[in-house]
Amino acid sequence: MKVLYTGINVFLSSTLKNNLLVPKSFKKLPFDKIKDDILGKKYELSIVLVGKNRIKNLNKTYRGKDLATDILSFHLSETDGEIFICPEIAKVKERDFAPKYDNYLLFLVIHGLFHLKGLEHGAKMERYELTYYSRYRHRYL
Repeated sequence: MKVLYTGINVFLSSTLKNNLLVPKSFKKLPFDKIKDDILGKKYELSIVLVGKNRIKNLNKTYRGKDLATDILSFHLSETDGEIFICPEIAKVKERDFAPKYDNYLLFLVIHGLFHLKGLEHGAKMERYELTYYSRYRHRYL
């Protein structure tokens, strides 16, 4: 596993053999600040970049869905969680979402954080996501 970022309460790592699908701008995001804004300073977060096979296995094991997805979030406790992102799937899905790939990766992190906060898909979650996405996209990408 390759460490890409270590913050105060955020750890970003990759199990990918090749990190070409991870833009430099993504690795430079203020993950601690984004996490603190949404989940609070005491929350510990691990973000792991994984390949298609690993995310497909996780999705099948924990959600009963036999397909690869771009993101999975796992709430481990009141103050601890994990987000798994598959850059390969995200690269395909970003064409329908954002003008730039690194923007979509930022959106996925925010999306995962709101799932860890307990929100489910819907209008309320979308409002929150777009607010935070706009805030950080303009500052850091």
